[in-house]
Amino acid sequence: MEVRAVLKNVRVQPRKVRIVADEVKGKSATHVANVLGYHPSKGAHYLRKTLISAIANAQENYGISADSLVIARISVDQGPVFKRIQARAMGRAYRIQKKTSHITVVVEDSLEPKDTSKSGGTKAKPRPTFASAKKKSGKAKASEKPVEAAAAEPVAEAAPVEETVETTPETAPETQEEQN
Repeated sequence: MEVRAVLKNVRVQPRKVRIVADEVKGKSATHVANVLGYHPSKGAHYLRKTLISAIANAQENYGISADSLVIARISVDQGPVFKRIQARAMGRAYRIQKKTSHITVVVEDSLEPKDTSKSGGTKAKPRPTFASAKKKSGKAKASEKPVEAAAAEPVAEAAPVEETVETTPETAPETQEEQN
């Protein structure tokens, strides 16, 4: 049985809460709640409050023991952003973004057997085989032979390169004087 708790519009950046959330996924819920009490970050404080709320939901609503709960998922999404302005020199202003988070913690009973069989749906149909696939393989073999034959032929020697003569800017004016 999955039980969840949600905390919305928390004045902590989601990136900072995700750092802590990634460390505690899949661990015992009561152990993590105790450890997060000693974590120095502000995000850990709000994550602990949400986790304790999820544990309380499981105990009160479903009668599940707190010791058997394991953190199944933690998602930290971005909430609304508050925009503020900081005054700067010469009448300018910088915009400051106060980011918020939505924290969702899902805990599940570790003693409950998980149902791995998928019910419903249909079996996948086998893929048809086409006769044209055999023809293509025959063509591929035929095309490989000329490539091998071309690779076996010796390479012709390179022809000598002809030299080119460049005219310099100094010779160009002399030719103009000769024409006059």
